[in-house]
Amino acid sequence: MTPPDRAPGVPPAAYLLAFGICAMVSSEFAVAGLMPELAEGLGVSVSEVGYLITAYAIAMALGGPLLSFGLLRLRQKRALLWLFALFLLGNLLAACASSYGVMLAARLVTGVASQAFFGVAISMSVQLAHPERRGRAVSVTLNGLMLGTLLGMPLATLVGQRLGWRAAFAAIAVLTVLAAACTAARVPDPPPAGAFSARRELGVFRRPRLWWTLSTSTFVIGATFSAFSYLGPILTELSGFSDGTVPLLLIAYGAATVLGNAIAGRLADRHALGVLVAGLGLNAAFLTGFALFATAPAPAVACMLGIGLVGVTMNPALVTRVQRAGNSGPLVNSVHSSFITLGVVIGSAAGGLLIDLAGLRAPLWLGVALAALGLVSLLPGRAPEPPRDTTAPADGTTVAAEGTADGTTVAVGAAREAGPASAGGGPGGGAFGLPSAEGTRPPRTGFLG
Repeated sequence: MTPPDRAPGVPPAAYLLAFGICAMVSSEFAVAGLMPELAEGLGVSVSEVGYLITAYAIAMALGGPLLSFGLLRLRQKRALLWLFALFLLGNLLAACASSYGVMLAARLVTGVASQAFFGVAISMSVQLAHPERRGRAVSVTLNGLMLGTLLGMPLATLVGQRLGWRAAFAAIAVLTVLAAACTAARVPDPPPAGAFSARRELGVFRRPRLWWTLSTSTFVIGATFSAFSYLGPILTELSGFSDGTVPLLLIAYGAATVLGNAIAGRLADRHALGVLVAGLGLNAAFLTGFALFATAPAPAVACMLGIGLVGVTMNPALVTRVQRAGNSGPLVNSVHSSFITLGVVIGSAAGGLLIDLAGLRAPLWLGVALAALGLVSLLPGRAPEPPRDTTAPADGTTVAAEGTADGTTVAVGAAREAGPASAGGGPGGGAFGLPSAEGTRPPRTGFLG
């Protein structure tokens, strides 16, 4: 029996969900690593291949939440398996693509499926975890994102370069089948919470606090990707590293993200706001240092690793705050992922425009500005609000503590039985609801969340 003063560890299902996310991310970045091969094989220019990346991002941002909404009537595990099937179909279509139009369709399908998958997987990881381990469970699940970037993308690129780009997508399809089989066999299905109600599911988006919190995610990710998108040319043209050294530095960057994600996950349950304040402040400092000392190899690498440590690794804290402001269901998580994708687009696209105007340091200064805006967006989160339990049952009812703005009253004693910790979650989960403990303790008003 678990001692009363010690919560259980992270559920094994979180690791299997991370495996699924890793497969999704490997496919997401495969095009970026195989642009010359795809351009030659499809008979198009490299810039046209680049549009496949844009199309994938648009599909994630717009289609993912819509698909998540459409799946809310299903049990979580069944929804996850249907998303695996759709994602597999997209990758098989990519592997067999005979034209640019077919490949474009394949990328749209996989983009929509992966975004919805994030929402369901994160919601499941939270629901299956003990209340005091939800933030850590989310960080474990999101390690699939880090590992997919660190290992999946280079391996997909290696396979594509050695065996052809079709083999790369076929390998991702095999990885998807393995992840789906593990999920079907070993991931439990959370119990249903009631009947589905579209009005209730969408009603949570009337809360201004939720939109402020979502905007924070855009600024955090935008600040990081304004630098990450151009690390290659910055490190070679400004810092003086050789082309052969850059992949090793990117692996070190990826290792820093894994470490930072683990640390943020441990702190997100109790100190989500404090983690974000510290993370944004440090990120702004590292971006400033990188911009000032980009031509000095040692300081440049140190600042790059610092950005990896405190950039996208804020995801567990970001999702914890989003779920407190909204709920823990997959629709909120999927919309949150769309705001994260928006940050990627803003950071990379605006950074590219600024390079043409002011050189390679410009994206780093853009990152500083976005990090500062992120800090500003946290200010509304300091104001006290009525405590609420952010349950998102399948009927869409948002179960709130007595006297909440939603008008739903529950017994305080019953709410307190939910436990002392808050829900955690990730970017981007009808039977999708789960309780958060935001309504089980007095609201925090300081920067310790």
